Amino acid sequence: MRPKKTILCVDDNESILSVRKFLLETRGYRVIAARSAEEAIELFGQGGIDLVLGDLVMPLMDGNEMVRRMKEISPEVPMILISGSIKTFERANRADAFLPKGACSPVEMLEKIRIMIARKRGPRKVLRPVFSPSDQVAYENAAHQVAS
Repeated sequence: MRPKKTILCVDDNESILSVRKFLLETRGYRVIAARSAEEAIELFGQGGIDLVLGDLVMPLMDGNEMVRRMKEISPEVPMILISGSIKTFERANRADAFLPKGACSPVEMLEKIRIMIARKRGPRKVLRPVFSPSDQVAYENAAHQVAS
């Protein structure tokens, strides 16, 4: 069984946070929930986070500033900001992706998360065929003839 990927979910709205947590957990993700950017940065600093999914508009510290601080800790971790009030990516310029809450279905959000985690992992390794010494010589001779 594959190890679960860990998503740090950040939203100051408790009901939205619990719905998002439920949605992600039922899809096989491990979810750590934070109700503020400050709490999220503290949790993020402990490591083990594969993706951050945060609200853009939060009190005290907005999502852009949260992402900026997290990227200083681990720039390779993908981060997605969501907003119900901001409809364009202009304000969410620190994150790797932006999803407007009203215009983005749960299916689209899950697909974006899957893609972002796959990019972090990198391409799958291609297994090279194992040749016996005689096969290796035959392979190299055939490759040389093709090149000539």
